[in-house]
Amino acid sequence: MPTITTGFLDKPIFGIVSDVAAERGVKAFVIGGYVRDCFLGRPCNDIDIVVEGSGIDFAEAVGKVTGKTVSYFKNFGTAMMRYHGDEVEFVGARKESYRRESRKPIVENGTLEDDQLRRDFTINAMAFSLQKDSFGELVDPFGGIRDLASGIIRTPLEPDTTYSDDPLRMLRAIRFAAKLSTPELEFRIVPESLEAMKRMSGRLSILSKERIAEELDKMLMTDRPSMAFRLMDETGLLEHVLPQLSALKGVETIEGRGHKENFSHTLAVLDNVAATGADLWLRWAALLHDIGKPASKRFEPGIGWTFHGHEVIGAKMVPKIFQSLMLPLNEKMKYVQKLVRLHLRPIALVDDEVTDSAVRRLLFDAGDDIDDLMVLCNADITSKNPAKVARIKHNFELVKQKMVEVEERDSIRNFKNPITGEYIMEVYGLAPGKPIGVLKEYVKEAILDGVIANDFAEADRLMREKASEMGLTPVVR
Repeated sequence: MPTITTGFLDKPIFGIVSDVAAERGVKAFVIGGYVRDCFLGRPCNDIDIVVEGSGIDFAEAVGKVTGKTVSYFKNFGTAMMRYHGDEVEFVGARKESYRRESRKPIVENGTLEDDQLRRDFTINAMAFSLQKDSFGELVDPFGGIRDLASGIIRTPLEPDTTYSDDPLRMLRAIRFAAKLSTPELEFRIVPESLEAMKRMSGRLSILSKERIAEELDKMLMTDRPSMAFRLMDETGLLEHVLPQLSALKGVETIEGRGHKENFSHTLAVLDNVAATGADLWLRWAALLHDIGKPASKRFEPGIGWTFHGHEVIGAKMVPKIFQSLMLPLNEKMKYVQKLVRLHLRPIALVDDEVTDSAVRRLLFDAGDDIDDLMVLCNADITSKNPAKVARIKHNFELVKQKMVEVEERDSIRNFKNPITGEYIMEVYGLAPGKPIGVLKEYVKEAILDGVIANDFAEADRLMREKASEMGLTPVVR
């Protein structure tokens, strides 16, 4: 009769591991995420093999049988190989203890039970036996299979012990709750774990920023990332991880007028973007798009609350946030910064008359990122007034159509000024200096305003007219 392991434990690597274990007289198990995903019916290409003995020696023996290269990480007592598209990691069963000031464990050899005790959550502590006489048998001392069926995230030990030993597990608990939740079953972190997180949120300070950022990236890539950020807020972790996001919380009221709750709005935008299948960096842009609002918030009598310039302030905050989390400060950061800076521009066109000039400037400033910017802006429409949403979305479609027409006619998205600095210097015999920049900018603005076409002949004529006004004379050759 088919079992829950059908299609999972029939992979060739498990038979090979079973044979090697029998030959060496040791016990081997597949443990952790692969077992969990097996029961969830999810594909998984990361396989963790735990051996009661030396994981490195065992991996070497498997490598000889498969003919595959094995990478060894002796400092961690682990080894890894790739086999038929899977990444297989080997480790010896161990028990761990921790010093309070560090998440680096003191490791000793142990049994499978010891190894399961050190796991973060019951649903990740389940194992399948790979012994000949019990192949595929589930080893589940903490009721992980029940927790999985009920949608529960629970630690094998007391949560204070688990989270104190390795505070990263608090972020992992939140990430798994968001990752594993489906419309049919929402995973919940048990109350005692949530309370432990609140007590121990300060323990995040011993973690490296890189490890925190790695968890944030994984949370952002879930189907409903808002769940993760709400849980971080509920447990007090968000203040330690992204205090700039926490600052968006709350509604202030003056003269009976309140503003939009910007934290909830940001998470709604993030979920909207995630629903499009957007990549990681567009999701970061959604998370940070209103990050400048607290610093720009003002109450103007007779008008209400304003956030003038929050997109500029937010764009300036992006590099510091990325640096604080040790995120890349390369083109990825610049991309996020650009989208934060420009995220109001398409919406402004919805409310104003959509002129060719305004569309040209938007296409010029956004460049190849215009499509992603439009995804972000469409996601930013979150009003609770259905009629308002319908009106804005209708006008938004008109803006997009106008962009297509202007782009087809004027080729502005990848605009390059027909008049280069080198050309100006050659025509007028100039050295590098201010007049060159003035002439280039004059021509560029004329093209974007539609005064002339994006054409060299027209641009050259205009350049010469402006140069004459500036008292410049072409060099006679």
